[in-house]
Parts: sequence; structure tokens; C-alpha cells
Amino acid sequence: MNMENQVTDTSEERTFQYQRTLPSLPVPSLDESLKKYLDSVKSFLNQEEYQRTESIVKAFENGIGKELQQKLLERAKVKRNWLEEWWLNVAYLEARIPTQIFHNFGGPGPYLEHYWPVKEGTQIERGSISTWHTLKFWELLRTEKLRVHRSGNMPLDMNQFRMLFCTCKVPGITQDSVVNYFRTETEGECPSHLAVLCRGRIFTFDAVHDGHILSPPEISRQLTYIQERCQNEPEGPGLAALTSEKRTRWAQIRDNLISLDPRNLSLLEKIQTSLFTVCLDEASPQATPEDYSQVTKLALGGDPTNRWGDKSYNCIVFSNGVLGSLCDHAPFDAMVVVVLCSYIDQKVIESEGRWKGSDKVRNIPWPEELVFSLDQKILNDIAYAKGQYYKQISDMQLVNYAFTSFGKSLIKKQKLHPDTFVQLALQLAYYKLHGHPASCYETAMTRRFYHGRTETMRPCTMEAVEWCKSMLDPDCTLGQRHQLLLKAVSKHNKLMKECENGKGFDRHLLGLLLVAKDQCLPVPEIFLDPAFSRSGGGGNFVLSTSLVGYTRVIGAVVPMVHHGYGCFYRIRDDRIVVACSSWISCLDTDAEKLCKNLFQSFQDIIQLMATAQL
Repeated sequence: MNMENQVTDTSEERTFQYQRTLPSLPVPSLDESLKKYLDSVKSFLNQEEYQRTESIVKAFENGIGKELQQKLLERAKVKRNWLEEWWLNVAYLEARIPTQIFHNFGGPGPYLEHYWPVKEGTQIERGSISTWHTLKFWELLRTEKLRVHRSGNMPLDMNQFRMLFCTCKVPGITQDSVVNYFRTETEGECPSHLAVLCRGRIFTFDAVHDGHILSPPEISRQLTYIQERCQNEPEGPGLAALTSEKRTRWAQIRDNLISLDPRNLSLLEKIQTSLFTVCLDEASPQATPEDYSQVTKLALGGDPTNRWGDKSYNCIVFSNGVLGSLCDHAPFDAMVVVVLCSYIDQKVIESEGRWKGSDKVRNIPWPEELVFSLDQKILNDIAYAKGQYYKQISDMQLVNYAFTSFGKSLIKKQKLHPDTFVQLALQLAYYKLHGHPASCYETAMTRRFYHGRTETMRPCTMEAVEWCKSMLDPDCTLGQRHQLLLKAVSKHNKLMKECENGKGFDRHLLGLLLVAKDQCLPVPEIFLDPAFSRSGGGGNFVLSTSLVGYTRVIGAVVPMVHHGYGCFYRIRDDRIVVACSSWISCLDTDAEKLCKNLFQSFQDIIQLMATAQL
């Protein structure tokens, strides 16, 4: 047992053991939330507009707001997380736009930093090793040996890890649903097959044989068999492209598919229950990634016939041995995949990217192809879905660049929090490029609470805006700029701490709005006031941002609004890597320019800190 412990770096505690004892998600006090909301809209309103908003907020607080708050408190008494089901529905499942494009996140996979440039002929080898490590991670979860995450010494909610394997979104006419078949060993049986997508075809094979996970040579045998068949036979129909459709349309097509032949349903269920999908990307040379930006773009917007967009985790293996992933956002947040990919990355480094075990291959069953019964109408639907998808994706501008002049070490030396540092640099970069502040969303984690996911932290504070203005004002002294920067930093840190402790206001306001909806009441004026959407409310944030962490893993998303940016970043000791997206059809935005401005802003802040201390 001791050896096993060292391998998995855990104590006797089990992954999900604290789930029952985590605190419930609190409901913040109404006046606190409304104060914070008013503070957050200041950056976007003139004096007159602000006064109008203030009176709307006061009327809400003294009127209908009281009643809604009461109802919300009643809900929180009977639900350990009053937000959970609402959030899942409103943020993800009720969306009718193509979620594969607009909600999914994706990025480069392991093998990136240490085995670049690319080696031809490594696709199957790397794909097999990566798949094997992923299966080992699944085994850690099955046996509850993945270490419980903590903040200080407080255990964090681990529930999202249950959603990584055997999970899939199923389209519905008005609302989608998420199916999850994962079980820990103590809970019982868990599906153990993989789905493999290649050249428009779909195969499946069991990843466990006689109670043991297949070894990399065994996985390699299975993937090689699939690849050779796909290279020597005609392409498949590319059914997976339908997962990139608008949700209602995909639900209708799926119903047609099932009514065409009842066997189609069991084939769909085979994909839904699979551990995850392996996508062998046999793409043309121009779709073979050569750098970070390309691999990120192809992970997020590659061949739609080769990704099951509703699957919680698609592991993409490009023909040149580069890996990527595409994930559905509904069942979990990016943190789950960051932990998985970081684990694989670590194991790949330890083994120098090679398999050093036995080459023996057991007598395992060959992969089976899932052959659907299709008619001409469905084939036309697939062709249409591909056309729509490529049209949308061709509008995506995405860059993934590394800033290597410095990283976390130097930032911490200047006594700044690395995340706050990047966020304020982002505010400055946007301000310089556009001449006005941008409503900004940053992900804050609420995993201290039962089934907690995220809260919105709003970095575009008045303090940040005042500091940005000072940086562009030639009459401002170094001392003044430095003082304003420190004020902005401390405000940011304070807001982030509040959000993580269940004292944010965005989800609270959403809760009040949904109570009104549930009670069939008219939408309160606070949500119809232009200040609400101008400051980012209702999913209208111009900058959609997230710290992906301090690992080698990064991902990307598309912007929340047409004139916005998606901006994910990771921070290492010696570098900051940024993935930034925008829409080409919006003439005001440019991801490349924002990124260059951001890198300049990093230098500006460090220089300001260093010279102010002389």
C-alpha cells in the first residue's frame, strides 16, 4: 500500500469523502450585493446615468427585491446549492446556439513544450501513451485516490471530476440534458470503452481487458487497426458534425436518426457512455499544427466530423503527433481538464515521452465500427452542418503567444499577486487600444462550497480605470501612477477574495432574476436598465478572461459578445502564455493587437514598480 501511496501522492483520504460535509452555498445579503453592483457600473456611466441607475437599484432594494430575496433564502434552506441546477440550465443547457463553437473550450494537449518541434510518424505512439495516462487518471478517480484539492487547509468540492469520464450532453428541443455514467468502484460498474473518431467514421473498443487497463502497445494496436482501415477504405459520413449544429436543429435531426432505425439509438448511447473520445485527426497538411496558435485554433475549431462536440472530453491526436483537446463546458469548468492534462504532462516528462514497459499484446477483441443507418436527408443535414460550422470558424481570429521576458518569480518579487498583475495589464492593454474601459469577466472559483463552480469577478473597477488613465496622462508623476496602481491592486484582491468566499453579486442577481421568472413576475427594472448589460450583466462582458493556472496547460474560448475578446492565460515562473480570440468580422477588435498591447503592459507595470521604488 505504501508504494501505491507514493505513486499516487495521496494519503488515506478518498477523493469524494468530504462531499457530505462541505458548507452550503450562501445567499449574500441584498444590500451588500446591490452596493457592489452599483460600484461595478460606475466605470461605464456618466453622472446622470449613474444617478438614474442608483434610483432604480434603491427602488428594487425597497420593493420587489425584498420579496425575491426572501424566496431565494427559502430555496437555499432546502438546497445545499441553490444555484447549481439554475446555473447549469441558464448558462449551458438552455442555449440554442451551436455550443461546440460558442461554449466549448479547447487547447493544446500534453507533449507540447518538451517534444516540439513535431516528429512525423508519432501520432499513434503519442496518442496511445496519452490515452493510457488518461485511463490511469480514470482509475485514480474510480478508486478515489486523486488527492482532494484544498484552499489552505479547507477541502474543496471535487464533484466536477465525476463529470470528466462517461459524460455527454444530449440535445433537446428546448433544453439539453447531461448524462453521466461514471461510478467509483464502491458505487459499482462503470463503462470502460473508448470511442475513436477518424475520417468521418466512429469506432469503439474496451479499454479494460480481464480487469486490467490496456497497455500503450495494446492501445496502439487498436488505434493502428482503426487508422489503417480508414486510410484504405472510403471516408465515413461524418455524423459527428451534427454536434456542431444549433441545438434545436441537432435535437430534431437526432430524433429523425432514431426513428429511422432503433439501432441508431443504441449506437448513440455507445458514444454517450464511452469514457471519452479519441480523435485521430488525419487532416490535410494545412490543418497540421506547427505552433501554439495553430494547435489551439485547430483544437477549438478543427474538423467537425472528427469531434463529438457534446462529449465532455475529446482527446485530439493530430497527424504530426501534436495533441489537443476539445471539451463541453456544461458538466465542468476548465480546471478539471487542466488537472488531467497536467497529470499526463508530468507523467510524459517522467517517462521521457516513451513507453518503457512490456511490448506484449494480449489477445484482445478488435475495435468495432459504429455503422449508423442514414438516409439522404440526414446526409444533407451533415453537409449543411459542416458548411455552417466552417463559415463560423473562418471568422475566428485566435493567437496563443508566450511572453518570455519574465513570469511569476519577478512579479512576486514586486509583491504583486500574479493574477492581479495580468488582469490590470489587460485593462491597460484594452484601454490603450480602444480608448475606453471594457466590461470584464474573470472566473472566480466557489469550490469551497458544496457543488460550487464559479462566480463572476469584475476586474474593471473605478480604481483600475483611474490607474489606466494615469498611465496615458503625460502630466501624471511616477509616484501618482504607482499609488493608483497599488489602489487598483488592493481592490482587485479584495473583490476576488469576496467572490471565492461566496460574497460575489453576479450569481446572486441572477438568482433574484430567476426567482422572479419562476414566480411569473415581470422582469424587475434593474435588469432592463442599460447599465446592467453595459457593465457586462446578462453575459455581455466585452473581455471574457480566466487564469488557467500555474501549469503548462492552456486553453481558449471564443468571445462572449461579437465586439469582445476571449482571453485565457497561464503563468509560469519565467513566462506568461496568453490565448486570445476575437471575431474577424468585427472591425473594432483584433486579438493580435490586444495581445501585443498586453505584453507591452506587462513591461510597463514592472517598470513602474521598479522605478517607483528607487
